[in-house]
Amino acid sequence: MPESTAPVRVSALDVLRLLTEIVAFGSIALWGFFSWTFPWNIVAGILAPALAILLWALFVSPKAVFAVHPFIRMIVELLIFLSATLSWWALGQPWVGLAVGVVSVAVGAVVNRRTAG
Repeated sequence: MPESTAPVRVSALDVLRLLTEIVAFGSIALWGFFSWTFPWNIVAGILAPALAILLWALFVSPKAVFAVHPFIRMIVELLIFLSATLSWWALGQPWVGLAVGVVSVAVGAVVNRRTAG
């Protein structure tokens, strides 16, 4: 017998969190594709965001594989957002990187605050 068929409530904050994740992974992919010469750009453009997505799935996602201390979750999340920020800096767009970093960390802080309390 199915456990529950109640619809899942998705808030605006959940949507913002998803968007910051997509922007972070996309930023890392752009860095990989544009910062390296062929054929290494293909390798870096695929493997760098794949590694970030793997770390997110293992430690940060709501259904993470490993249940770790919230401090470890926060560190992994901050490292992913720092990577996205530094990706834009490496591409010569420091203001875009700063904006991505500030928005991502702010949304992550509000989400973590909401889930902790």
